[in-house]
Amino acid sequence: MKNFMVVCFIGVCVFAVGCASTKVERIDVDKTVDYSGRWNDSDSRMTAKDVITDCVGRFWIKNFREQEGRKPVVIVGDFKNRTEEHLNMDVFLKDLERALINSGEVKFVASADERGGLRQERVDQNTEGYTAPETVKAIGQEIGADFMLIGSVNSIKDEASGRYVILYQVNTELIDLRTNEKVWFGQNHLKKVVTKTKYSL
Repeated sequence: MKNFMVVCFIGVCVFAVGCASTKVERIDVDKTVDYSGRWNDSDSRMTAKDVITDCVGRFWIKNFREQEGRKPVVIVGDFKNRTEEHLNMDVFLKDLERALINSGEVKFVASADERGGLRQERVDQNTEGYTAPETVKAIGQEIGADFMLIGSVNSIKDEASGRYVILYQVNTELIDLRTNEKVWFGQNHLKKVVTKTKYSL
């Protein structure tokens, strides 16, 4: 009887494991979900918004408009990951670009990576003979950027006894492409305290 009970218990356990399922929950993409404490999509989105809000609210943009009589043209350049984590910098760059465009304060041009494909398309329109003449886009009409936004994401981590604090520091610089003058410098901080339980993976 005892052996029979043991076999039944094992059978129930195997059945329960076999019936385990994966639960999927759809949530708002703007909702902050933080499991590991590492840099995530919410950090990227919020930091990009703060960076651009500060950038377009400074005197450099007013000075440029007064001198040139138009909105400045900005391009996003190189952003370096100087943390110990693997960060998808493309996500952060796109968040920066989106915040820049949506600010309405500047004009924005394609990055170096994007320009290659655009230029090839214009060459094809002008040489292949497949494009209706009235819709061909002329070569040599690109808008040159006035300023380049560059920067880096850095981190400092302090850890002891299953608990750590991590500080992310995002340094951002806006540089005049004609003179190499740095017209704005931004520094944004994000700090997290993470406690690992005894059973965390």
